[in-house]
Amino acid sequence: MGLKTIWKNYRVLIVMGTSLVLVHWGWYNIKSHPLFQPKTDDFVPEPGIVTYVLQAEKQNKGK
Repeated sequence: MGLKTIWKNYRVLIVMGTSLVLVHWGWYNIKSHPLFQPKTDDFVPEPGIVTYVLQAEKQNKGK
């Protein structure tokens, strides 16, 4: 069983397996890139949005 026979019999498995691994590896790298990470400073919990907006408006009027 030579390399040519393995390639001929398992071509789809080799190509699809490699493609699947590379796509998942690329997606992991994209998700872990700092540019795509949410900033924790800008995060406001939903129940406090109204209070947060009102406080921000008061601070802006005071300036």
